[in-house]
Amino acid sequence: MRAEAAHVSSSLSLPLVGFLLELLLAGFVLNLTLQPLVEPDLGWHLRAGLDVIAEGWRLPDTDPYSHTMPEWHWVEHAWLTDGVLGVIYRGMGPFGGVGLILFFGGVTALAWWVAALPAAVHRIYRWVAMVASLWVALPFLGARTQLVSLLGIAILLWGWRRIQQGQRIWIYGLPPLFLLWANLHGGFTAGLFLSALLLSLSGLVKVWAGRPAVEALLDEPVLSWEDLRRWAIALGLATAVTCLNPYGWRLYLEIYESLTDRFMVETLREWQPVSFRGWAGQAYGFYLAGVACLVGGWYRRVEPVRWAMLAVMLGLSLLHWRNVSLFLIVSLSLVAELLALAASSCTRWMPTLRTHAALTLGGLTIGTAGALSALGTEHLEHVWLSGHAPDVYFEQTEYPIEAVRWIRSHRDEVGTRLYNDYGYGGFLLWQLPGERIFIDGRMPAWHLKDRRIFQDYADLNREDSPRLAVLDRYAVDWALIQRGSALALALAAHPAWRTVYADAKVVIVRRQG
Repeated sequence: MRAEAAHVSSSLSLPLVGFLLELLLAGFVLNLTLQPLVEPDLGWHLRAGLDVIAEGWRLPDTDPYSHTMPEWHWVEHAWLTDGVLGVIYRGMGPFGGVGLILFFGGVTALAWWVAALPAAVHRIYRWVAMVASLWVALPFLGARTQLVSLLGIAILLWGWRRIQQGQRIWIYGLPPLFLLWANLHGGFTAGLFLSALLLSLSGLVKVWAGRPAVEALLDEPVLSWEDLRRWAIALGLATAVTCLNPYGWRLYLEIYESLTDRFMVETLREWQPVSFRGWAGQAYGFYLAGVACLVGGWYRRVEPVRWAMLAVMLGLSLLHWRNVSLFLIVSLSLVAELLALAASSCTRWMPTLRTHAALTLGGLTIGTAGALSALGTEHLEHVWLSGHAPDVYFEQTEYPIEAVRWIRSHRDEVGTRLYNDYGYGGFLLWQLPGERIFIDGRMPAWHLKDRRIFQDYADLNREDSPRLAVLDRYAVDWALIQRGSALALALAAHPAWRTVYADAKVVIVRRQG
């Protein structure tokens, strides 16, 4: 593949034009990785980070944020990331929101860049692959702590490629990587799974390619038994050190209970199978179709470990929306390589492209500049506003910032046990420190005996007949609800409740007496 891609290296060696094209592609990456602060879970991550700093980095044993599950032993699997967010937000003062945007944008860009590094092609092909992949990943980007785990996956694959190339020192980087990762985000378990998968597949290939004649047919290195033994030992140590976290083995228990919670998996969209309806599904469908065309047209390498790894990750991505970005990361280097091969074929089919390399590259640069110009600055202006003046920016979103302002100045007119819609929970924890909420994004899998807060929330929000008894069960005496929802209409018609505030987004009701 490297030899075939080398045919176009001369056409990309025009320094000034090539550099300009890279800058323009980097501009596309900038537009895609910098996103406004609209992720629903950001609020509770930030509140947790600010509070853990205020408490001298001591973590709470039970949930400090809800009045519905206050005795729940909360395991925050992203505690260190939360702390980093808190340090950035508090340390940058009025520009704290901008700092958060830069942090998540930087993590995203770094994850995609590291994932593209194993492709032994010119940087321009990596940039193009990154732009295409990030465009598809847009629904999954923003202020999401899961991006930290995507960076971990990218680093893991980069290290694996180095090991395949004979740089065995990277094997010993596995335990420290997972020690840090296990404290940054619970997605480290995906990294352990991928490491075990690569080890198993490499072992199978080693057995299958035991004969020199078979090994000669392969286009990827076959690790020796000694390398596989070292990788297995390093993986065992990496698994052990992940228990060096504030929760010990309970971290695994919490992750297992979340992943096996049937009601949560069937209810939350991110855990449902991919549907190719809607923009996100269609974009992913086009990406997969494009990859299939590139593979069918130019992929002729025999790489069984890579084949199997990509097939497993593709299957997982189709099983859950949450895993789409994972497949985008693991397939990125292959896409960059195939783009280089496709470009090489085009120059062979149309020799004028090689003859007039400067003109061809100049045309691509002008076209890229035109496309970037068409995007305009509106998106980045929104990003800046959401970081520098979030209260102003939230007025343009579905988040009830106007209601929050009213609550701040009329706190004595509402109750003490709040009901809030699921999507507002994190936002309210951010904007109303000290206020205990009904539910937020941490809680779908939480249950104590017969008390399952997420299922109770779903019952309360039935479109046909909201089960208002849930409010009595949790002694709710005021509620902030999306205007026009079934629950809002039911409470508006109920004699025990009265409306104390209403705007175009939400209503606030209080229990009489």
